[in-house]
Amino acid sequence: QIQLVESGGGLVQSGGSLRLSCAVSESPFSNANYAVGWFRQAPGKEREFVAYITKNSGNTRYADSTKGRFTISRDAAKKTVFLQMNSLKPEDTAVYSCAAGYLLTTSPTRYKYWGQGTQVTVSS
Repeated sequence: QIQLVESGGGLVQSGGSLRLSCAVSESPFSNANYAVGWFRQAPGKEREFVAYITKNSGNTRYADSTKGRFTISRDAAKKTVFLQMNSLKPEDTAVYSCAAGYLLTTSPTRYKYWGQGTQVTVSS
């Protein structure tokens, strides 16, 4: 069982930055490796992969639309995953959610555990 809680969303002007946090709680003594991914969903659009990072090795993967602007990282001691978003654009406006899954995939349907989401709004 894995629980995730996001924080850090808000309103920012185009070109600005935000950092999202995802606090991860898992069963004690769990040695399972899994990925923590960030996804976003804008009104009227499908949920979209943003980036993921693996628990054990810290390997990362990014969507083409965010590569070079967004950085995913983790603080293993604090069991927190961060998404640093720079050079934000109005089209980045969405509800951002973190999720955990045992497959290293960009498909949101393969992630089993989800946080509640946090709104990011980028004004032009």
